Amino acid sequence: MLRIGLLLALAVLAVDQATKWYMLFVLDLPRVGHIPLVALGPFGFDLTMVWNRGVTFGLLAGEGPWSQTLLALLALGIAGFLLRWMARAENRLTALALGAVVGGAVGNVIDRFRFGGVADFFDAHAWGWHWYVFNPADAAIVLGVMALIGDALIRPSPAVKGSVP
Repeated sequence: MLRIGLLLALAVLAVDQATKWYMLFVLDLPRVGHIPLVALGPFGFDLTMVWNRGVTFGLLAGEGPWSQTLLALLALGIAGFLLRWMARAENRLTALALGAVVGGAVGNVIDRFRFGGVADFFDAHAWGWHWYVFNPADAAIVLGVMALIGDALIRPSPAVKGSVP
């Protein structure tokens, strides 16, 4: 299971870093700021440059290098814990979900060390309400956590498997 999870983690990391490179250095989104992409009625999807110096939704944001280093080290510690869990994963879904979270976490850690914050640029919105601006690493983390929660809620426990209704 470890191999499957690690392969997905590497794929997530590669897609995340390639997308960030394209947004930052080819499209030059930090200079451009905003590019409207799709508008379907009240729904829209744009590219909007945001530097997230905190964690989810900008919580715990700090401007100094120490705060970025602390958040990056915390994320690396969590990724290490998840790698250990991945090595002991009981099924493919758990290994893949953990791989998505680890790959996303490492992608955002790289941003913190390179840029002092995480590059976010995908902006989904509807009826004038904008979801938080995110990147591929964030999407992988959210999907991985959702898969872990779904697996925990749906998969029967060993005690339930052998019981008779």
